[in-house]
Amino acid sequence: MRTALGDPILEAWEETREKNRRRAAILDTEGKTARTFSGIEERAEHFAAELKAIEPGNVVAIQIGNHPDWPSLFLACLRRKLVVLPLEQTIAEEQRKSAFQICNVVAAVSGGRNVQILPPEKAAATTNWGEDPPSLLKLTSGTTAAPRAIRFRSAQLLADCENICETMGISQRDLNFGVIPISHSYGFSNLLTPLIARGISLALSNDRIPRAIIDGLAATRASVFPGMPVLYQSFCEMSEAPSLPDLRLCISAGAPLPPETAQAFSGKFGREIHSFYGASECGGICYVHKAQPVPGFVGQAMSGVEIERVDPDNPVSLIRVRSRAVAAGYFPEPNEDKLGHGIFVPDDLLEKTQGGYRIVGRSSDLINVAGKKVHPAEVEAEILRCQGVRAAIVFGRESERRNEEIAACVVAKGLSERELLAHCRARLSSWQVPRRIYFVEAIPVNERGKTSRRELARRYPAVR
Repeated sequence: MRTALGDPILEAWEETREKNRRRAAILDTEGKTARTFSGIEERAEHFAAELKAIEPGNVVAIQIGNHPDWPSLFLACLRRKLVVLPLEQTIAEEQRKSAFQICNVVAAVSGGRNVQILPPEKAAATTNWGEDPPSLLKLTSGTTAAPRAIRFRSAQLLADCENICETMGISQRDLNFGVIPISHSYGFSNLLTPLIARGISLALSNDRIPRAIIDGLAATRASVFPGMPVLYQSFCEMSEAPSLPDLRLCISAGAPLPPETAQAFSGKFGREIHSFYGASECGGICYVHKAQPVPGFVGQAMSGVEIERVDPDNPVSLIRVRSRAVAAGYFPEPNEDKLGHGIFVPDDLLEKTQGGYRIVGRSSDLINVAGKKVHPAEVEAEILRCQGVRAAIVFGRESERRNEEIAACVVAKGLSERELLAHCRARLSSWQVPRRIYFVEAIPVNERGKTSRRELARRYPAVR
């Protein structure tokens, strides 16, 4: 019997393992057992032995996709007092090298079917964490797009798990279906920590093709699906989709859920989608218990979370999030005005409504058109009111004369650019009207289901 060494996640795992030794912990997409809870422990012991040469406090990168060894590796690192850096499999090589350098990674775990612990190309300097060593580093982008990390202790990770399970009513009676990456904050908090700390079993998939996902949901009889808007939209467009009688909770995060998608999914599958709003720096923030046909609606504060508006006199404001789940800070450069001492200030602008909060945009997304500040959400809302428009995203791009100019990518049927621009000119101020509209088959998103306005500005530059 191993001791928990005072780590709250290890203590929770000892209790979970003791109560669930022979029970299936991880299933494959056909519903077959990939790991029992005892099997996770056996693999954790194996990895702890392989990691014993690495000094406590050093950083180990894990880049294995949604592999059934994820919980065992995390537990092994906790026991060895190593700091885990999750990396997505699709991360570019240059970004990977930058993450290794910034986080002082001393070893990497990679592989497909077979997990391998590999040393990096160059030995990294050991980080001196002082008296406050983290258990996990979450990689995120700064305002300059350069990567930086967020420092988490086990107690903060466990608090986010508790907030999520209590708010959403997820228990051991449920089976999570895991297609969102465990390496992403959303997947880590909704899939991995509930398994370890609360014994909530998990069906794991690396196949993100919508047909494979929905077939996996049916085959495993999963009851909880943490998904993204782009997946729900694909399910709605699917012909001959299987019924999902066991699925009781559909969660959507990573990007705003269009009300049209929620309504179409409810009509086709008889299930409501619950929007979930969070951030890498603090975990879950808001949750929609009862859907509303309001764009950007994210509901009320989650259990264990307090929200305070930075500008209480303004209906639209930044917020301060207070929670035991808020990270210890950024690394290597702290920014205590934004993150620290149990408080996080997201970049999102929220409007407080009678039923909860609504995201109207991000402070960093403001477009400077000849000195006039335009928020993309205002323009998007007007474009979406035009008949035939299904989706839209507005972004700013460099302009020689106006500093920035407005452009938009739109998914629509039976509309021309001229007609849509005329609709905008009749309803928006002149400086809010897009200079160009690009009609696309679908709004471009990454594997997290998010769209980068910065990337769209690079993809669709102004013609000089």
